[in-house]
Amino acid sequence: MKFKLILAFSFWILLAAVSCNKDDITFESPSQALRFSSDTVFCDTVYHQVRSETYAVKVYNNEDKDVLIPRIHLEKGASSLYKINIDGKPGHDFQNVPLRKNDSLYIFVEIAPEASGPEAIAEDRVIFTSPAGQQHVTLFSVVQDAEFFIQTPGNPNVISNHTTWTNSKAKIIYGELTIDPNIELRIEAGTKVYFHKNSGMKVSSGAILDIDGNFNNEVVIRGDRNDPKYDTIPKNWNSIKMEPNSTLKMDYTRLFGGTRGLEMKQTNAMISNSIIHTFQEFGIYAINSVVNASNLVMNNCGESCIGIFKGGNHNYIHSTIANYSDVMGSYNRLGIFASNEWINDSGQTELGALHLNVRNSIVYSDRDNSVNFEHTPGQLFNFIIQNCLLKYSNTSDAGFTFDSSPSVIQSFKNDDPKFVNYFTSHLNLRVKSDSPAKNKGDITVAGTVPLDIANVSRTSNPTLGAYQ
Repeated sequence: MKFKLILAFSFWILLAAVSCNKDDITFESPSQALRFSSDTVFCDTVYHQVRSETYAVKVYNNEDKDVLIPRIHLEKGASSLYKINIDGKPGHDFQNVPLRKNDSLYIFVEIAPEASGPEAIAEDRVIFTSPAGQQHVTLFSVVQDAEFFIQTPGNPNVISNHTTWTNSKAKIIYGELTIDPNIELRIEAGTKVYFHKNSGMKVSSGAILDIDGNFNNEVVIRGDRNDPKYDTIPKNWNSIKMEPNSTLKMDYTRLFGGTRGLEMKQTNAMISNSIIHTFQEFGIYAINSVVNASNLVMNNCGESCIGIFKGGNHNYIHSTIANYSDVMGSYNRLGIFASNEWINDSGQTELGALHLNVRNSIVYSDRDNSVNFEHTPGQLFNFIIQNCLLKYSNTSDAGFTFDSSPSVIQSFKNDDPKFVNYFTSHLNLRVKSDSPAKNKGDITVAGTVPLDIANVSRTSNPTLGAYQ
């Protein structure tokens, strides 16, 4: 009993000592400048009245004493588009914020603005005021007005009338957006189309998707996360699925960041002056389709930039089909895969004849081989590779003989095309002045596409690929 009394007494003495120690902490004014994890917070592009993700700035006290920061506030005060949170308390103006010696605190930042036009800049500053001087962290974001297409149990999210999307507002798609049979959706130059995670578009039988970008005013189709790090990450959305007998027209478009880009079945597609990159599986996945493409640039697709199944009719002229990746190193990463076969949803194999022409183009990869043809015996597999530069390892991997094949005309293998920058974070698939692709194109073929993707003439001494 005596021992228990002593133990209880000791506990209360210890508790009192700890309490006294806490009360004795003294906070002084900073005598040195604070240090920040970043002097600028670049928030992801945000849309009208949609709250951004939360960003964090870390504030460090490098002094060997506990300090009391007299004031931390948003420069624009209560009228700011931004909100900050310090130590779990939201607001725009904070007084006497404690910060222990050699310690740090988090300031959390978010924005949920109202857009005043198609695109604007939202900027503010978090001001730190102390005897050591005034410091700040800049907050910066692009704000876009947006139109939302949201699929719910009560809203199938269908376009049932001929429709034109203008560039006055970004288009944000949640779930699947369906274009009804025999309906045309036209997307004007400069329009931005964003898909939320696990979202996509279905173009029904007989429908037309006309993506009508212009030089220097392209249409952008991507996931709805605009932070630059998402520019090089696939699988942010699903795909544009073209149903049988649908039509695709695509000019000056940048399409990237999903699972599959253009998923076509018995589709008639005309693609020009466009860049397709960063897809988990295929940039173009075509089943028994007709695809005519020129000035097409592709890169960074897990299985293959172009996947051709169940044959079809394909023409690629002055295209740059590259496949380099930092994030999909274990995938096949072909430039072109072509087969007479396709396995349908029931597990049955369907077959079709193939006609494939690749002219004045580059098909290259950091893998041993950039092309794989799988010819099914008894099926027509007709191809022409004319004035092209290919990465080619051997017949068994590529599925065709390069050196002695009558289908390979005036073409080159395994010469580094010398791209300016093939990594998607700084994507520039122009070739350098000493590239072996320079002046190697057939001039008659070049005459069918007289301007390159950058609107430069190639009517004399044409360079292979999409860039002159």
